[in-house]
Amino acid sequence: MVEPLLPPARVGPKGGRREKHLRRRIVDAIFYVVRTGCAWRQLPKDFAPWPAVYWYFTWWHDDGTVERIHDALRGKVREADDRNPEPSAGLIDSQSVRTAETVPAATRGFGAGKKVKGRKRFIVTDPLGRLLAVHVVAASVQDRGGAKQPLLWTRLDHPGVRKVWAGQGFAGRLVEWTSEILGRDLEIVRKDPGRRGFQVQPRRWAVERTFSWLTAHRCLARDCESSPARSETMIRWAMIGIMVRRLTWGRAATRPGPRPLVRQSS
Repeated sequence: MVEPLLPPARVGPKGGRREKHLRRRIVDAIFYVVRTGCAWRQLPKDFAPWPAVYWYFTWWHDDGTVERIHDALRGKVREADDRNPEPSAGLIDSQSVRTAETVPAATRGFGAGKKVKGRKRFIVTDPLGRLLAVHVVAASVQDRGGAKQPLLWTRLDHPGVRKVWAGQGFAGRLVEWTSEILGRDLEIVRKDPGRRGFQVQPRRWAVERTFSWLTAHRCLARDCESSPARSETMIRWAMIGIMVRRLTWGRAATRPGPRPLVRQSS
C-alpha cells in the first residue's frame, strides 16, 4: 500500500547496485521508532541497520515523499468512508508538549497558558480527524499567531475548505485575518457558560480525538527532535500508520461493549 508511493531507487548515470535492504523493512523500522519512541541506535536487529533506516527517513523527509504518501492515503480513507477525497471544512487546534533537554533552546519556549516548557503543535484536520496541515513552533507562541501558517497552508493545498472551526483561544483578530486575507470563514466554538467542568464541544471533538491518536505514539508524547520540521514529519508518519491500519481493517474500529454475565452450569 505504501511501497508504490515511494520514489525509485537512486542509481548513477550508468546504473548501480540494487538496494541492499527491502523497502518494507525500512518502513516497518520507521513505524517502530514512531510507535515505541526508541532512539534510532536502539532499533532491534530484526530491522535494517539504523544508519540505513535514518538515511531513508531523512531522504523521504527532504524530497517531500512523506507528505505525498500521507495525502494519497488520506484521500483513500475518505473514499472508503464514502466521502469526497477533498474536504470542504476543517478543524484547528493546538497542543503543548514538553521537549527533551537535547532540543535546541531556540526552537522551544515556555507556554504561560498550559505552564509547559517545550513546543506547540498546530494541526488542521477534516471533520473525520484526518490531518490536513501541521505546524510545530515554540510553546511560547500564542494560538492566534501560530495558527496563521497552518491556515494559510490549508488555503493553498485544499482550496475546497471554505470553513474552519476553532476553539475560544483562536478568537479575536485571527477571525478577521482569515476572512480578509484568506477569504475563509473561521467559526469559534464556545463553551456553554452555564456549565462547569468537561464538556464535549460540537465539531471540535474530532480534532481532539486526533491528538489522542497522536499521543498514543510514544515518540510524540514528548518532542525529542532537533528541528520542528522533523517533528512535523514524525506526526505525518504516525498518521500514515493510522490510515494504513484503517484501510487494511476494511472498516472503522468499534468497541465490543459490555458482555452480559452468563452463569455456566458445571
